[in-house]
Amino acid sequence: MSFDVVRGAKPFVIAVSILLIFSGLAGATALTQEGFSSPELPDVPSFFAQAGTQSPAISAQQEGSANLSGTVVDKRGDVLQGARVTLLGPDGTSIGTIQSGADGQFQFKGLQPNVYKLTVTASGMTTFISSDIPVRAGEFHILPPVTLGISPVTTSVTVSGNSKQLSEEQVHIAEQQRIVGVIPNFYSSYNWNAPPMLAKQKFQLSIRSIIDPISFLSVAGIAGAEQYQNVFPAYGGGIEGYGKRYGAALANHVSGTLLGRAVYPAIFHQDPRYFYKGQGSFKSRALYAISAAVIARGDDGRWQPNYSKVLGNFSAAAISNLYYPASDRGASLVLLNGLAEIGGDAGANLIREFVLKRFTSHAPKGTNGKP
Repeated sequence: MSFDVVRGAKPFVIAVSILLIFSGLAGATALTQEGFSSPELPDVPSFFAQAGTQSPAISAQQEGSANLSGTVVDKRGDVLQGARVTLLGPDGTSIGTIQSGADGQFQFKGLQPNVYKLTVTASGMTTFISSDIPVRAGEFHILPPVTLGISPVTTSVTVSGNSKQLSEEQVHIAEQQRIVGVIPNFYSSYNWNAPPMLAKQKFQLSIRSIIDPISFLSVAGIAGAEQYQNVFPAYGGGIEGYGKRYGAALANHVSGTLLGRAVYPAIFHQDPRYFYKGQGSFKSRALYAISAAVIARGDDGRWQPNYSKVLGNFSAAAISNLYYPASDRGASLVLLNGLAEIGGDAGANLIREFVLKRFTSHAPKGTNGKP
């Protein structure tokens, strides 16, 4: 090939060379953007992966997550370990459940921005359900302390699990309670959530009350007052009259206590004790004390008409027709004695509510009535 031919072809060669160079650069760029991947080399890492850089989607997800934490306590402020904390999404579905630790704390991590709710439960405690909790991206959200109260329903279930032992414990507590360490105060409960007594323990406590030495002295005082006022004159005077009055007063005490605090409470499943309220205004406490003469707590924890005490009073009054003088017997005796006993119960409850606690020995510590 002559020089002239080569020289004449130079512009064409140069142009072709330039095109080839640009084509090569474009191919290299495309190969770089595809991460050197090809069907024959599927496992070859990309350039960004080799450089240790995370993809934008992963970075955004980690930077946008949030944490939600808090502490579970009781009404006294003591931390609760083992409480079940459930996180709910906006539609009410459960996202996860964890338990509070030894310090009462819990934490949910890696949450997406959203509106959540919490439900917190613990054995023997009420259930806590929070209001809406908005959580923003990247936020470390700390909730106020979650406070759980005592649940009467749960307490009742717990009682049924070991009812005999708890019932016997209630009798033991009652037998220790005495006014100035002498006068029995067996039927006052200063623990508002005290478990109920079984029928056997109701009979046990009533018999213990009947045979207590102070009870015999009280009956002697009642008979002496009746003798002095010449109540039931048909009994006469002197030692014989006093003996009859003492026997009648003792029979009233035995029948009233046994029927009103054991037999009927066992039949109607009612608690024979007065539950000290200790909270609220003077008026509310006084009304509660008076009403307790005709309203009782059932063994299931619910309040209901006091069939046990009312029927006990009228039944004892009816039985008294067997030993009171013939001139004093009849329906009027039953009615008057029954109503008098109910009025006496209301007065005794007022004294229990406002006076006796401060003078009662061995009252359970930390029990101050209704929480």
